[in-house]
Amino acid sequence: MKELELKYGCNPNQKPSRIFMQDGDLPIQVLNGKPGYINFLDAFNGWQLVSELKKATGLPAAASFKHVSPAGAAVGLPLSDVLKKIYWVDDLGELSPLACAYARARGADRMSSFGDFIALSDVCDAATARMIKREVSDGVIAPGYEPEALQMLRSKKKGNYNVIQIDPDYRPAPVEHKDVFGITFEQGRNELNIDSELLSNVVTANKEIPGSAKIDLIISLITLKYTQSNSVCYAKDGQAIGIGAGQQSRIHCTRLAGTKADNWYLRQSPKVLGLPFKDKIGRADRDNAIDLYIGEDYMDVLADGQWEKTFKWRPEIFSKEEKREWLDGLKDVALGSDAFFPFGDNIERARRSGVKYVAQPGGSIRDDQVIETCDKYGMAMAFTGIRLFHH
Repeated sequence: MKELELKYGCNPNQKPSRIFMQDGDLPIQVLNGKPGYINFLDAFNGWQLVSELKKATGLPAAASFKHVSPAGAAVGLPLSDVLKKIYWVDDLGELSPLACAYARARGADRMSSFGDFIALSDVCDAATARMIKREVSDGVIAPGYEPEALQMLRSKKKGNYNVIQIDPDYRPAPVEHKDVFGITFEQGRNELNIDSELLSNVVTANKEIPGSAKIDLIISLITLKYTQSNSVCYAKDGQAIGIGAGQQSRIHCTRLAGTKADNWYLRQSPKVLGLPFKDKIGRADRDNAIDLYIGEDYMDVLADGQWEKTFKWRPEIFSKEEKREWLDGLKDVALGSDAFFPFGDNIERARRSGVKYVAQPGGSIRDDQVIETCDKYGMAMAFTGIRLFHH
């Protein structure tokens, strides 16, 4: 198959629409559903991301994509009981490494992952498909599907769920093209290999970056390689925990990603874990309620006439002081940036979300100020010397 006609492009008025190959056949098969233009953009970006994560770590990887940026990305490390609970998978029994990877990717920012497109590095197994089946999602791309997994996925969304199989041996041409305003742009593909060698130039007084932190920094950098720029990614324990994408200023990326990382950790607090949800409240409604409860607009879910819709009884307010005390327990977080930090304020904000390890290109006229701020807090920062813009 050289081309696949699509219903429309980014918007219903943008017709005709198709994906096609100038030379050779498309490296994909649509096993179910009718993926659209944006679905394929998410699918192909997500597939590249998880393929690189698998290559860099040797572990199964998953990504949850929305609007051509990842909401979450992770590798298949085992889940603690607390993570199983906040990711709503504690009732699924034994989870495969691939299922753990998707639980982490989906669970990092469940608000943003609602209606995601999923990318899996490995053949989709039944445990992963069982998890996907009950989430609100547009589709999945993987190198293959176990028969039981495919059967489950084909039954999702009244039989209309998008299931794409990609040839894992496909390699694109080294030069890529993009048309904007009738003008063709051409550039070499970003084939940069991201590994621990990029972390060898540690410029801070603290030179110690342990192996686990290097893995998290690599995960953050590979995630940034496929995130709309400007972008910043916080990572911990084998997964992204906060991604700030597409912001015009670096500090806004850092704040946005930091807030998401904070929310990820606040969801693990006893106050949130103990919220008395009504028995028939769905996972998406729980996610929305938790997001309000831990945020500044908590009265939207705790006011009289509102809390009764969600909770068995009215929970106590999670005070600002209590939240700060809990967040002080978030430590050893890794932070990657797709371009240099122009000011030390980014480091100041990152510190409040437990960041201890930083990887960024370097090259700002204020590098000394950024290094000095890291040294003030005992952080270790590596200059990678490479920029990771993605548009």
